[in-house]
Amino acid sequence: MKVEIIKCLQDNYSYLIINEKNNYACVVDPSEAAPIIDFINKKNIKLKYILNTHHHYDHVGGNNDLKKKYKAKVVGFKDDKHRIPNIDILVEHNQKWEEESFESKIIHIPGHTTGHICFYFQKEKIAFTGDTLFSLGCGRIFEGTYKQMYNSLNKLKNLPIDTKIYCGHEYTLSNYLFCSKYDRNNKNLNKKIFEITAKLKKNLPTIPSTIGEESACNIFLRAKNLKEFSKLRDLKDNF
Repeated sequence: MKVEIIKCLQDNYSYLIINEKNNYACVVDPSEAAPIIDFINKKNIKLKYILNTHHHYDHVGGNNDLKKKYKAKVVGFKDDKHRIPNIDILVEHNQKWEEESFESKIIHIPGHTTGHICFYFQKEKIAFTGDTLFSLGCGRIFEGTYKQMYNSLNKLKNLPIDTKIYCGHEYTLSNYLFCSKYDRNNKNLNKKIFEITAKLKKNLPTIPSTIGEESACNIFLRAKNLKEFSKLRDLKDNF
C-alpha cells in the first residue's frame, strides 16, 4: 500500500491509499473533489472507497462529486449516518472493515465531534486520525468533552510506536510554538523544529509523524491526567 498526500483548501490534507498491484484506492477525508480528481486522472487510479473520519465539511466536501464520478462507496461512523453525505457503509468501534484488498480497524475517538473515528491499517502500521490527533497537537473540543478527548488520545497513544500518523491539517509549526512555550525543556521537541522548518521551506508536508514521536514531543499526549490535559486545551484555545 502507498499513501499519497493531497493538499486541499487552505491547510487540509486528504490521503489516497493506493494498492499498487491493481491501482485500486481509498480516499480519506476529501475536503474538495478537484485535487483528488486531478491526481486520480494523472495516475490512472480506480477510486473505490471514500473514508470519512468525521462529518465536518472540510473533511466531506468532496464526497458527492467523487461518488458520482467514480461510483465510490462512502464509509463512516454509524452514528453519523445523517451527517455524512451519501454514506453507504456504516462502521462502529473496534470493527474490522475489509473490502477489496483494504483492511482497517475502526477506533471511535470522540471529543472533536461525537462521531469521530480513526481508520487504523494495522498491517501497514498507518492511522488516519482526522482532527483528533495532530502532529504536536490535538483538535478543538466542539461536541464532546475534555474527558472524551483525553481518553481518545490515550487510545491512539497505545498504538505501536512506529505507527505513522496522518492527520487532517498542516498545523505542525503553530502546534510546535505552543508546545515549546509550555514544555520548553523537552529535548526531543527542541530537535524536531529543525525537521519541521526544513520541510516547510521546501513546501513539503510535515506529515506523517509517528506515535513514538508524538508520545515524546506532543504536550497533549504527555499530559499526566485529565486535569492537566484540560488546562492545556484551554490554553491552546486562547493561544
